[in-house]
Amino acid sequence: IFIVALMRVMIQTQIRDQLMQQSFNMEQANYTIQTLKDTKTTVDAMKIGAKEMKKAYKNVKIDQIEDLQDQLEDMMEDANEVQEALSRSYGTPDIDEDDLEAELDALGDELLLDDDNSYLDEASSAPAIPEGVPGDRTTNRDGVLVDEFGLPQIPAT
Repeated sequence: IFIVALMRVMIQTQIRDQLMQQSFNMEQANYTIQTLKDTKTTVDAMKIGAKEMKKAYKNVKIDQIEDLQDQLEDMMEDANEVQEALSRSYGTPDIDEDDLEAELDALGDELLLDDDNSYLDEASSAPAIPEGVPGDRTTNRDGVLVDEFGLPQIPAT
């Protein structure tokens, strides 16, 4: 009985494997058929596209396009000439670069020899940096009520 049962299981396993292989083969055939249909659809669309492109190219005149490009190039050149004419300077003498460089060097030397630092006095009397949390009313070092940005507070009227 054991051998008969074992034989039966082996036969059933073979049948199952054969059925699975047949099923796989059918799926592969179905996939191939669908791929061929898709390819035919794609080729048909490409043929229609090529036909439409031929029709469209019949309306395109390359000579007209080249003429249009030439006209656009001429107009761009004209626009550049207008811009150059508008950007001309009037009454500006020709400046010699060497003279300008010498004058700049002399100015630098003059600034180095200048001992007058009075222009720095104003910077030292600048308002104090605001302190505290924004929104708090506080006073600066001069005792003036300032806002959160350190600006003098305007009294409400």
